[in-house]
Amino acid sequence: MESSIYPISPLIKITLLNLYFALTIPLPFLLKTTSLNFPIWLLSLLIGLGAIAIFAILSERVMVDDEGIAVTYPQWVKWLWRKGWHLSWREIDSLKMRTTGQGGLVYYFVSKNRDKAYLLPMRIAGFAKMVKQVQNKTNIDTTDIRPLAQPWMYIFLFFFTFFLWLVDIWTIYQIQFSNLV
Repeated sequence: MESSIYPISPLIKITLLNLYFALTIPLPFLLKTTSLNFPIWLLSLLIGLGAIAIFAILSERVMVDDEGIAVTYPQWVKWLWRKGWHLSWREIDSLKMRTTGQGGLVYYFVSKNRDKAYLLPMRIAGFAKMVKQVQNKTNIDTTDIRPLAQPWMYIFLFFFTFFLWLVDIWTIYQIQFSNLV
């Protein structure tokens, strides 16, 4: 089997980055309308650092090859924040299902010595293909495993983020040009 690399789904990346910026871009403009004494440059810096953190999280990649499965990040993310993990096929004992607080289902790889569990990445492009590779290498039945969030959920969120951008543009326009009236 050749090595396969699965990045985070572009739909998820675009939607989450858009949502982040739609929620934060108006803040420096709104700060001007309050009596709060907080430096705009500092708020802008914090928004930029938050964007870098979101981008770092969304740079996750899953690598599947003959040896095993790994979650990796670019070097700048490994150095700064997240290291990732690697699990060889012979170490995997099972996949255990757990429910999330919102009622969704996530799956964990359980190692044979049961000392660690590794979250099955579920927001990647090519999820079905990756799960099929896991089944072929481990002989664990993965037919019922589905991604945590379906694409329609992110399309829905992207659609409403568009309307949030419209409100942001209107708000910024009002703040910038309200003194001209």
